[in-house]
Amino acid sequence: MPDAAPPARPQAAATVQMDDARLRATRYDFAPGAETGWHVHGMEYVVVTLTDCDFLLELPGGEQRRSLVPAGTTYSRPKGTEHNVVNGGDRHMAFVEIELK
Repeated sequence: MPDAAPPARPQAAATVQMDDARLRATRYDFAPGAETGWHVHGMEYVVVTLTDCDFLLELPGGEQRRSLVPAGTTYSRPKGTEHNVVNGGDRHMAFVEIELK
């Protein structure tokens, strides 16, 4: 008998906080195990962590990367970044993503 597919992960909650001609700011809230789903960023973006974030990044080709990012950290990524972001920890995590138009 074949193995059953793993259960679907819960989805992270995305709340657009601002969207104007220059930028879009979206807050993401993740329960433990929640994910964004696979996506490709159409714009350069900046992330500001609101909580300690235990990122499990699923990358193209099956690669996975873990990263512990402390609350209050800021980093940026280029347009074209492709991944699925998962809360790999056992606590709620949140960040604001600011896309540069």
